[in-house]
Amino acid sequence: MSAINRRRLLAGTALAAVAAAVPRHASASVDALNVADGFAGVNALGQNGTTGGAGGQAVTVTTAAALADYVGRKEPYVISVSGRISVGSMVTVVANKTIIGVGSTAEITGGGLQLGSTTRPGNNVIIRNLRFTNASDDSISVTNSAHHVWIDHCDLSRGYDGLLDIKRNSDYVTVSWNHFHDHSKSALLGHSDTYTTDKGKLRVTYHHNFFDGTDQRHPRVRFAEPVHIYNNYYRGNALYGVASTMDAGVLVEGNYFENVAHPIYSGYDKSGPGRVVERNNVYVNSGTPETLGTVVEPRTYYGYTLDDPASVPRIVTAGAGVGRVQGVTS
Repeated sequence: MSAINRRRLLAGTALAAVAAAVPRHASASVDALNVADGFAGVNALGQNGTTGGAGGQAVTVTTAAALADYVGRKEPYVISVSGRISVGSMVTVVANKTIIGVGSTAEITGGGLQLGSTTRPGNNVIIRNLRFTNASDDSISVTNSAHHVWIDHCDLSRGYDGLLDIKRNSDYVTVSWNHFHDHSKSALLGHSDTYTTDKGKLRVTYHHNFFDGTDQRHPRVRFAEPVHIYNNYYRGNALYGVASTMDAGVLVEGNYFENVAHPIYSGYDKSGPGRVVERNNVYVNSGTPETLGTVVEPRTYYGYTLDDPASVPRIVTAGAGVGRVQGVTS
């Protein structure tokens, strides 16, 4: 284990209320990782990393009513989701919450989680080890200036719109070890071409995610800089892998693209070109990536260690998705 990851393990005491949630991975680079890394781990905007509901009461929910109640309370909570919960629409999550699935069967279906509203911020939120299916809109929406959010070890599929959208001035987010599948629009970053207030925000890390046969938006980026996309596994993505648009600054490194005709775009559809730097990626039966300009280095904000990109398929398929993190026992 690297020195960086030893420090991460020690820092995991911030999640003492979910101490049982220890990931089991094939990759030594993430052994015992139980604390947010990447942009979610940065000390900024008055928040030192992402701790979720640490220090708050631990509860277990099994119904939509209970879930909506606890995620909407003003106090910090560590909320364990047990079993399958059907919700009718987007459930608003407010600040200082950890939402973690129990075992490998915890699921939110029929709707999704929206972090924050225009009057109640969704800052400092952790979502882990949950399956999201058949959402009536987005499966997860990080919006309305939410910052310090960690979305980790989830399984997302068959939504109506986006599986995981980050937009409207949100910032300092890490999306790690998730499995995206059976869907077209995976991960949008930036609301629209005209929503220019996103400039200077939307700093997001995507690492060790499995984009498994999803068509597009892995992610599609507008305005954000820097966006750090590393050690993800792209397999059979019909339209494209990553798209940097509207002068976004995106670093794509150490990923594995397999059967992806257009692994990286600068500009897409009606959106103008974005800056994108690629390095140390593997392209198997895939097209030539588009690059443009320079990008702010993520190391300006945080340290990280890359896994060997040739090993990414093995590492990510062994470690991404639900059931790799044990939820709190109820």
